[in-house]
Amino acid sequence: MAGPASTLALGTVAAFAYANQPEPVYAKELAASKKKAAVVDLPKVREAIEALVETDAEKRGDGTSLAGTLIRLAWHCSGTYNAATGEGGSNGARMRFDPEASAGANAGLDVARKALEPIKSKFPDLSYADLYTYAGVVAVEMSGGPKIPFHLGRQDMDDGSTSPTEIGLPDADKGSRVATLEHIRQLCYLMGFTDQDIVALLGAHAMGRCHTDRSGYWGPWTNAENTFSNEYFRLLVEERWSPKTTHNGKPWTGPDQYEDSSGQLMMLPADIALIADPSFKKYVELYAKDEDKFFRDFAKAFSKLLELGVPFPSNKPWYQFW
Repeated sequence: MAGPASTLALGTVAAFAYANQPEPVYAKELAASKKKAAVVDLPKVREAIEALVETDAEKRGDGTSLAGTLIRLAWHCSGTYNAATGEGGSNGARMRFDPEASAGANAGLDVARKALEPIKSKFPDLSYADLYTYAGVVAVEMSGGPKIPFHLGRQDMDDGSTSPTEIGLPDADKGSRVATLEHIRQLCYLMGFTDQDIVALLGAHAMGRCHTDRSGYWGPWTNAENTFSNEYFRLLVEERWSPKTTHNGKPWTGPDQYEDSSGQLMMLPADIALIADPSFKKYVELYAKDEDKFFRDFAKAFSKLLELGVPFPSNKPWYQFW
């Protein structure tokens, strides 16, 4: 959910019963002509995404991973939704085109889109919109996170002409804590999320890091940036966070951010704002103590995020099992 800074970014008993069911392997995708039923083998797609992440990590050899970027890709494809106008959302995969492709909040996501191209070629009946969102789901789950309810049915657009007028992705800093909090709430309320949903979604900052050549910000949020956990919340409440003033022995010239006592971990102004707001802080403290609760709430909120504005078929069930 973090804006230009992030390499990421940002249920009921019945919903989570899905986690114990066989994974849906057939789905009817509404092609542009609405004449063709596409058959997609999701387990095979999952294998391809997992192999991509693992192979990429081996090539990097520096402890970083593509997983956090895939989560951010899924988030930013979906987080443009505006419930008041019905614009935006993951349907259409419009991030491939301007204005979304060149939006500052999406800096660096071309890396993830290019990495997924071979998988799209291997599974041509899978829409880009389903691939981008499912890649985020797989990234969460293969990194130790919760099972995310997911189903297919998104369509692809041919250009960015139907992108929302305002891209609407949250910024990491709006100049003051009050303005930053107002900004986060305004955008997330437009998507239909509560304060608790917002905090749960921001827990994805446990994954990945910021890069100065993309956003200007620097560093990971946690010491285990390839592991999905509640560590982001624990560090928020237990560490002492100070404004970053130096970097590698030189004055810090990047945007305002915070660092822990070691100088190796970072938080964005939007992160620190969470513990300054009583409504947000109570959920930060809750998730810092209860990872299971965080996982359940994240799975529900993330699944909802990925489906905002998607016109799934209403005349038949969204899944079929073997």
